[in-house]
Amino acid sequence: MIGLLGKKIGMTQVFSQDGKLVSVTAIEAGPCPVLAVKDRSIQIGFASVNQNRLKRPLLGFFKKINIAPRKIIKEVPKDASLEYKIGDELKVDLFKSGDFVDIKGFSKGKGFQGGMKRWNWHGGPKTHGSMSHRRIGSIGSTTSPGRVFKGHHLPGHMGMQLTTLQNLQVVKIDAQNNLLLVKGAVPGGRNSYLLIRKAKKKSG
Repeated sequence: MIGLLGKKIGMTQVFSQDGKLVSVTAIEAGPCPVLAVKDRSIQIGFASVNQNRLKRPLLGFFKKINIAPRKIIKEVPKDASLEYKIGDELKVDLFKSGDFVDIKGFSKGKGFQGGMKRWNWHGGPKTHGSMSHRRIGSIGSTTSPGRVFKGHHLPGHMGMQLTTLQNLQVVKIDAQNNLLLVKGAVPGGRNSYLLIRKAKKKSG
């Protein structure tokens, strides 16, 4: 269940072994130094950051373990068959072509959106003088219960949610440039950070 942190670079196309054109997402994956070793997990870091941007307790933590400060810190379950020590680096060669991975990241933020875009509402009448084509309309709150039920689909902030896409196939890795090419799209926009783990439900 070991994982790797990465940054989405963008999408491109490559030819598969059988000659088909495949859309892939390019991810800069690792290297991720091991920052701490725990009973069932390890703490890893990714993306260098200026030490002036860190709070002193966190800066002191990096100085204590003698590792350059990292912007992103995550815990991932460790592989029981391997031994880890602080300072080890996890690289993209954890994966190989044909593997399946689960990728977690924040989806693109869409800002404040109405109900038709956010929840795919059908909308109001389109003719006969209707003035509420895309409006909320009645939401069922009368004297009893006199309030709006929690979880009601209403306009509001859309996107920017932690999302996991499962069973994405690794098309190619470039260990020299720390690149991972994954078939299809992954959550988030360009330069967003991702957590890549071996798929829970499918193996290569």
